Amino acid sequence: MQLQPHDLIWGLTCADLPVDIPVWVSQVIERGDPVVMRRAITGSEKIPIGIRGAQRHQRYALEMSIYQIKKCIKPEQLCHVEYEQFPHLAERMQCLQQRMQVFPWKWGYTGSMGFELATGYKTVTAQSDIDVLIRVPQYLSKIQALEIWYQLEQTALPLDVQLQTPYGGVALKEWIRAGKVLLKCNEGAVLVDNPWQQ
Repeated sequence: MQLQPHDLIWGLTCADLPVDIPVWVSQVIERGDPVVMRRAITGSEKIPIGIRGAQRHQRYALEMSIYQIKKCIKPEQLCHVEYEQFPHLAERMQCLQQRMQVFPWKWGYTGSMGFELATGYKTVTAQSDIDVLIRVPQYLSKIQALEIWYQLEQTALPLDVQLQTPYGGVALKEWIRAGKVLLKCNEGAVLVDNPWQQ
């Protein structure tokens, strides 16, 4: 399985953490929470990861050996969880699923929505954005992007949609506008005309 940004990964232990780690990080890992793969450049046998705490500002970045990985869940796998397990989210999930099924691309949940669906811990609030990742390996025209935007607008949900190209991630709402867009890649964030060109 190819690891990609936004994948949720299990296997890191407290013994793997630096000695000067914040207390909340140790508590999160001791509880058995997954870490999330982030964008950064690392050595060949390491992956860049982020640890999330209960508070929005609690984010901690470090690296993890690929040999420590015990389990990985990708955003698109979270589209197939049983709605009955998450009655407070079911209506939002069904609404989004209906709109996305007309498109050919793989998609899934990231952020607090993805974390809750993967772990069962309540992290989504009424004010939370629903973070969605759409994998778009081939060039997506502005017209196609507008079609996605129009369909998703019908949900009236607070969506934050990212398009994943072979070279990084770009916000859907940026791509439908004219001009350069911010492409998030392993080297950092860069302004580009076409996020499908290297």
